[in-house]
Parts: sequence; C-alpha cells; structure tokens
Amino acid sequence: MDYLRAAWQVSIRRACGALQAERSSYHYKGKRTDPVALKKRIKEIAETRVRYGYRRITVLLKREGWPVNGKKIYRLYKALGLQLRNKTPKRKVKAKLREDRQPAARPNDVWAMDFLHDQLFDGRKIRILAIIDTFSRFSPALDPRFAYKAADVVETLDRAGKVVGYPKTIRVDNGPEFVSRDLDLWAYQRGVTLDFSRPGKPTDNAFAESFNGKVRAECLNTAWFMSLDDARSKCEAWRRDYNEHRPHSAIGDKCPIELMNGAGPYGPPGA
Repeated sequence: MDYLRAAWQVSIRRACGALQAERSSYHYKGKRTDPVALKKRIKEIAETRVRYGYRRITVLLKREGWPVNGKKIYRLYKALGLQLRNKTPKRKVKAKLREDRQPAARPNDVWAMDFLHDQLFDGRKIRILAIIDTFSRFSPALDPRFAYKAADVVETLDRAGKVVGYPKTIRVDNGPEFVSRDLDLWAYQRGVTLDFSRPGKPTDNAFAESFNGKVRAECLNTAWFMSLDDARSKCEAWRRDYNEHRPHSAIGDKCPIELMNGAGPYGPPGA
C-alpha cells in the first residue's frame, strides 16, 4: 500500500479504492507483542523439568501469576521446539484386575511399592525402593541402597510410616524381599495387608509401574550419581519436588501433598 501511494502520489482513500481494500485495515496496528519474558520463563521451566509437557508448564505459570491459558502456552511451546517426542504409544490392551480390589478412598488406604535399578558413575549397581500412595499419589519413600534385604524393606517402610502413618494395604509383586517372613511379621504387627500381584501380571501393580516410569524419566535419567549418598540426596530432592510442587493431572493438577493434607475432592480412578 505504501509503495503504491509513493509511486503514484495518491491519497490513502484512492489507494484503498484502487485495491478494493478497507481503509480501516490500513490504519490497524497489531497489538500482539513478542512475549519475550514469557518465552524465557517457559524455556527455564522446560530446561529444569525436562519431562514436563506444556500442560504442566501452564499449571506452574498460573501458580506464578502469569495470565496465560493452555492454548497460548501450547503455541509458544511448539514455536520454541520443546515438544516431547520420545513418548511410547499406549498399547490397546484391556487389563482386568482382580474383582475383590477396591479403589483407595483416602490417603494411606493403599500403598504400592516396587524396585528400580540404576548405577553410580563408576558402574556400581544400586536398587531403589519406590513407594506411592495410590489415592493422593504422594510418595512416602524413595530409598536407594546397594542391596536390599527384607529387613531393609521393613526399615524403609517403618521410617515412612512414622512420618505419614501406616497404610491399610500395600500392593507388591512376588519378589523375594516382599514374600519374606520379616515383611510378613511387620505387616501383621501393624495391621497391614500385603496384596500380592498375580505372577506374570505387572498391571496388578500398575500404580507402582507408573510411578517407576516417572522416577526413571524425571530423576534417574537426568542425574549422575557420584556416590550412594549423592544418589540418596538427589532422589530425596526429586521426591520432595514431586510431592510438593509437581502438578499431577490425575488429581486435578494438584500436588500430592495437598491430598495428603486433606485438600480437594479429587481421587484416583478405579484400580
């Protein structure tokens, strides 16, 4: 338009008439500005929380007071090239759990626990006992050791129970540490029921499997462990962040600690 006016020395009215354009479109000034500060904050969150998608980043930004919505964050998230591309597709398999199981109705109704394996920087193997409350998604313990015996499992459970209370039921697989006399006696003395998975049915302990995936992706795969103490420190820091800050979509984007403290009506899906 400006080139036409300069070349033919005509007014805005005549130039718009020749091009059959509205004069209002010529005078319109775009109001959208480049949200530099918002882009910077999105990148900062994505760099420190590498497994967070745009939905969790949106939740964190809203907590910080940014006037944003999911559509805008999704647009900027894509423009910055931050999409997660290594998610595995969900298999279309229907898993049927035992009919006598009831979904947890409150915190400490049901815990689920399982082991993860990792190693230190020098190749020494470590095992990590991961425990999750199936109602609140709160993790009472994430405990690395070089080796685990039944007595070590009991020690970790007792330490967690003294802090947040003991569960009514714990879902476990049939590993030797879980079918031991030590754990059976501990459970009997504290009125805890041990709910064992059926052999070859990992979906019976799906909450533990899901939590293990988060620990693996967000903690173990993103850190080097220089020593066992270093592994304990980093796992505990991640556990605290997971419990107190990480939004969880299954509980209405709340943090697990909010449900442990009795905030919010959200509960887990039937399991």
